[in-house]
Amino acid sequence: MGSADGPKTDAADGGARKSGEARDTEVSERRFRFLVAGYAVSSYGTFLNMVALNLFVYETTGRALAMGLFMAVRLASGFVAGLVVGGLLARFSAKSIMLWANVGQGAVMLVLILAPDGLLTAALMAVSVVIGACGTLFMVALRSSIPEMVGEDRRAWANSLSITGRSLAMVAGFASAGVVVSLVGYTAAFVVDMATFVACAVTVALLPIAGGKGAGGKGAGGKSAGGTAAEGSGAGKDASAAKGGRLRRPVAFLALAAAPGMGLMVALRGVDAFGSSSHNAALPIYSTSLDASNPAVFVSAFWCVWALGNIGAQQVIQRYAQRTGRSVGALGFGYGTVVMSAAFIAAFAGFPLAVTAVIALIAGAADGLTEVAYTSHLQTLPATLRGHAFGLSATFENLGFGVGMILVAAALDRFSPLAVVGWSHGAAIVVAVVFLLRVARVRRAERAGRAGLRKEEAVEGRPDRGDRDGAEVPGG
Repeated sequence: MGSADGPKTDAADGGARKSGEARDTEVSERRFRFLVAGYAVSSYGTFLNMVALNLFVYETTGRALAMGLFMAVRLASGFVAGLVVGGLLARFSAKSIMLWANVGQGAVMLVLILAPDGLLTAALMAVSVVIGACGTLFMVALRSSIPEMVGEDRRAWANSLSITGRSLAMVAGFASAGVVVSLVGYTAAFVVDMATFVACAVTVALLPIAGGKGAGGKGAGGKSAGGTAAEGSGAGKDASAAKGGRLRRPVAFLALAAAPGMGLMVALRGVDAFGSSSHNAALPIYSTSLDASNPAVFVSAFWCVWALGNIGAQQVIQRYAQRTGRSVGALGFGYGTVVMSAAFIAAFAGFPLAVTAVIALIAGAADGLTEVAYTSHLQTLPATLRGHAFGLSATFENLGFGVGMILVAAALDRFSPLAVVGWSHGAAIVVAVVFLLRVARVRRAERAGRAGLRKEEAVEGRPDRGDRDGAEVPGG
């Protein structure tokens, strides 16, 4: 009887364990949905103030140069934040970084609201610095901690969900900015903006969020965030080196060397940001050429259709991840970048509006694909390197976009929007093709290695055919 009871007990324990893991996964996903809701609210505030603050700077100073300086300071702050956020995540929890990033943004908006007229310029510069830096800190802390929050196998789902929330917020922010400013004024718009950051801060404060402090914790369901044992071992070595202070500065570059093609992938992301600066700067000019009396209509419609494509792609990616348990790989990032860049070039080619709408939809879908593929791929790095890699990526993106805005603004004075967007996104296509060739070469080498291993195993298992197989497989 005793032996009969043993297996039943083991089976019951196994069933209870699986049930417990399923409940843990369900709870972690529910919490992540709440976090994404808070993130979407704060993203709405971010996109609202992108419009409202730029208009306010121009109205306050009366100079377009001041508006460009405001954007440059914002990007420079994000650039610097990307360099230091990896070190911050090694010392502090992701939750504390996300919390204080929102508190900082809400506080600086309050400073702007209360600032007297004589201090408006200084307050605007403070807003530019804090918004740029804190936005990067929050984004890197969130993305690098997703494997700890939901588990390795749910990365693609979580990335897709967060990008969907951000895309919806972008549409709402851009669409409502003009209405909010025109109906209730700048002060009310800034109050709404501050409230969105407060709402996100409260959401973060109420939720238990894993990640940070070297990301040495467990992911959902008790799985190690580092993934494999080899990854965990490498992460431990990198962590001890960082603690010793010997590798504090180059640790981000060690992260890029931890996987084949990772450095080229981040470089492509920076070039892609350079291309993005071109269509962002060229859209208002192209829209004015289409309808000088109301240029905002085309810009708003273009971004709304783009966002619909982005959201649609996220739904497809989520279903693909649920059905197959796989995430979109590096090839998806490369091909998505090519399609996205080509679509943005075509958007300025003068096609009829219906065709341009389809192009914008394709551009949004490809952009959504690249975002998920890129984020998911960086999340495969060991936990101690992940924050540094995302920080360096944010630095490259801010650098690419900032340099692009300067060069593109100068080029648009002499060349057509199609020409400027064409060579900017054309550079992204060239780098993407190089990246795809690199990935294909690595995969061919891996397949050849596996095929050689199988042949060696076949030789050992078939001594009667050893002479012929031995000739085919050196050393067999």
